[in-house]
Amino acid sequence: MTQKKEIEAIGVMSGTSLDGVDVVCCDFSYDGGEWSFSTRVGKVYPYTPEMLERLKHSHELSGHDLAQLDVDYGRFLGGLVKKYVDENHCNPRFVASHGYTVFHEPQKGLTLQIGSGAHIAAVSGLDTICDFRTTDVALGGNGAPLVPIGDMLLYGNFDYCLNLGGFANISFDNFDNQRIAYDICPMNIVANTLTRRIGLEFDKGGELGRNGMVDKELLAKLNAIPYYSLHPPKSLGREFVDAEILPLFDQRTDIENLLATYYQHAAYQIAKAIAADGKCDVLVTGGGVFNSYFIECLKNNTKHGIVIPDKSEIEFKEAIIFAFLGVLRYFGLPNCLKTVTGACCDNIGGAVYRTSK
Repeated sequence: MTQKKEIEAIGVMSGTSLDGVDVVCCDFSYDGGEWSFSTRVGKVYPYTPEMLERLKHSHELSGHDLAQLDVDYGRFLGGLVKKYVDENHCNPRFVASHGYTVFHEPQKGLTLQIGSGAHIAAVSGLDTICDFRTTDVALGGNGAPLVPIGDMLLYGNFDYCLNLGGFANISFDNFDNQRIAYDICPMNIVANTLTRRIGLEFDKGGELGRNGMVDKELLAKLNAIPYYSLHPPKSLGREFVDAEILPLFDQRTDIENLLATYYQHAAYQIAKAIAADGKCDVLVTGGGVFNSYFIECLKNNTKHGIVIPDKSEIEFKEAIIFAFLGVLRYFGLPNCLKTVTGACCDNIGGAVYRTSK
């Protein structure tokens, strides 16, 4: 692509941690071989209690009930987009939605993100792009992570881009200037599962973990999980947490100790992933940044510079990049890299649902 391009788009991010739906409107420009962007005010919309419960148990539903949730969740997201557009007086060309991941087993050719694009489009009145992972999985890839091409083209001035969401994932250029990215370990999805055992949605500031004691035997078992010795490309889903992580906690009720131990585990695995020679800058975003105790653990495990941007970019970087994935799809450009996912080729992911408006 050589000619100058400008386009306005909305990104909708709904992660596995279920801490709300991020919506942001962005203006993207392409000029002289480089992309740039600016954003309007982002908004985090809470889930209704009913929708939150349905999503939490979505992987347990019958086929019929899951199909109905797909429709209802699409309508829910479409309503949030319409509300956002009305409140912020923006005029986007389309909506790009991540959806909510119910199943992710790429080794079986299976990945499922619900949130019907047809119903987002119908309710919001805007063209909608969604289902960004399926094509890559069909081509033999992991379908994840998807953010790295945005890291490369929008945040290329950082040595590493680290996201602390439901899962911790990382993105960087290797010695051959190829973009490499993978899921390092589960993050908020585990911490939130533990806090919900005591009636809390999350560990605010990591204070519960700060008050706990590290269980060295449990820490050794966590660090010995075979996934961590695999080479990328690799990715994680809820199934990994259910099979490999939660059974190690058994029926223990000492939540503070479990959190303290898990934070040390995650900090160690992340530090191992950025164990490069020399001083590097690591851009850290995602909801886990607000867990100040975990950030302390991470800093204690690495010599590299931990760069935390302003609050808006922390919260909305993934939504910004999903809007950008939609932009690349709109212009017919690859938005998923084979060096990241292991697919047979770079590919253009995303199903498009158009309105007549």
